[in-house]
Amino acid sequence: MSARIDAHVHLWNRATDPQDWIDPATMGAIDRDFGTAELRAMLAATGCGRAVVVQASNSLDESIRLAAADPEAVAGLVAWVDLTGDVAAQLDRIREAATVPVVGIRHLAQIDPDPQWLLRPDVGHGLDVLEAVGVSFDLVVRDWQLGQAAQVAGRHPGLTFVLDHLGGPPVPGLDASEWEAALRLLARSPNVFCKVSGLSSGLAPGSWTADGLRPRIDVALDAFGPSRLMYGSDWPLAELGGGAPLWKDAVSSLLSGLSAAEADRVFGGTAVEAYSLEA
Repeated sequence: MSARIDAHVHLWNRATDPQDWIDPATMGAIDRDFGTAELRAMLAATGCGRAVVVQASNSLDESIRLAAADPEAVAGLVAWVDLTGDVAAQLDRIREAATVPVVGIRHLAQIDPDPQWLLRPDVGHGLDVLEAVGVSFDLVVRDWQLGQAAQVAGRHPGLTFVLDHLGGPPVPGLDASEWEAALRLLARSPNVFCKVSGLSSGLAPGSWTADGLRPRIDVALDAFGPSRLMYGSDWPLAELGGGAPLWKDAVSSLLSGLSAAEADRVFGGTAVEAYSLEA
């Protein structure tokens, strides 16, 4: 059995990085700081050895601070840089402070004021730089942006893309046919991996079940196969949906039909490949 890796967690210290998107009225469970000690406890509770930390703000300063994480708990960092600027110089700034490898870049495209941000030519030039230096790009998008993601992945076949949170499928009970068609289109690009993450983060504790989420995960499993799927808790946002252990148990249950080798891929091996992590 390969080492278990949680491919999607966040850390934040609001004294330096305020995280103004947290609404205390509706997000009380995460309205505090989350650091290495809390991460270690969560990893122990979910049976994972290390995690990939993902930026929470479109901020270079935040990424520089995150890069100085504990390498015993953090396998790598998905940072932020301005893809329309000097990408190489920004990566150098992050790496100067890094104690963990910078394994990917992410931009919060799902909330960018430009709804066509992914398709901008200057962003495309930035993605070219990521490909040249061997750094992947995380796609954090709404379901209506999956078509754009498919175009971008096709334009950059040599760049590894990682789709976060299954591309934001509609919650259980809503029609998911358009999301499914767009996800399957994106999955045709062999350079795209996908995270089984984030589906419970927007649902209240007790309002969801593993079986209720099964249709979404079954679609992703069929579209990408276990060799291109990776587990992520989306912690600490997972606390909004009942906690990371509950999510991990749900994913384990829904993927119980996989072989041992396939499960090893989802719970560690895929992340190692997509992010070029040390196994």
